[in-house]
Order: sequence, then C-alpha cells, then structure tokens
Amino acid sequence: MSEAKDGDLKALQAALAAEHAAVYGYGVVGGRIDEGHRTEARAAYDAHRARRDALARAVRDLGGTPVAAAAGYALPFAVPDSTAAVRLAAELEDRVAGVYSDLVRATDGERRRTAAEALREAAVRAVRWRGESVAFPGLTERTTATASATPTA
Repeated sequence: MSEAKDGDLKALQAALAAEHAAVYGYGVVGGRIDEGHRTEARAAYDAHRARRDALARAVRDLGGTPVAAAAGYALPFAVPDSTAAVRLAAELEDRVAGVYSDLVRATDGERRRTAAEALREAAVRAVRWRGESVAFPGLTERTTATASATPTA
C-alpha cells in the first residue's frame, strides 16, 4: 500500500471510530433530551449514522477492514438530565469536527471535499447545541492553547 493510501486509510479509520462514538453518544442524548430538542437530536443521530456508513464503505474501497464500534464508550461527564444532554451533544460535535479536520488535512480530491462538508456540518450542529461558535471549528484545542498563552495586561 502506498504511503498516501495508508495515510488516507488511517484518517478514514479515525473518522469512522469518531462516528461510532458519536452514534453511541447520541443514543445517550436521545434518552435524556427534552421534547423541544428531540427532533434536532434525532436528525444529528441520523446524520452520524449516515456518515459512519459512508466511512465504512470508503475504508472497504481502500482495501481496509472498517474499525468496529466498541460495546460502550466512556462519557466525558455524567448526563443525568436534558441540560447535560445538550452539553454532551455539543461536545460530541466538537470531537467529530476535530477528527474531520484531520481527515481534511490527510486527504485530497473528493475525500477532502466530503471531509470538509462533514466538518462544516459538525461545527454548525455544535453552534446550535451550544448557542455560540468557536473561532476554528475542529481546532478547539489550538484556540484554547493560544488563548492561555496570550499575555494579559
């Protein structure tokens, strides 16, 4: 396998793993979310399932075996109610956006366009859940590091 193809495959597998986690996470969100957010949560769940399935096909197209979903995933915090479910949904979208930013960087052509579209969609969903945006969707850790390194007067 060529180095470029191997890099594409690794990035696709990472995105697939992130989508598996997002699908799981949205199962938790759906169980805790209030009625007013249920339609939006269902739409996000469906979008992540579709992306997951497309990534599995892309991995197979490159000759790989798609990474399997884990039986369960550790949540970043407890989700006892709808407020926490909304926070979890925003966190899931941020994490997926980060992985898609890596996929944009690792690929080219149609795969890069698809990854950029997925990054944009995740960033938009994160804004909807959070109610505010970040400077560089998918690069939150870099904006946080920059902000903490900026001297104050």
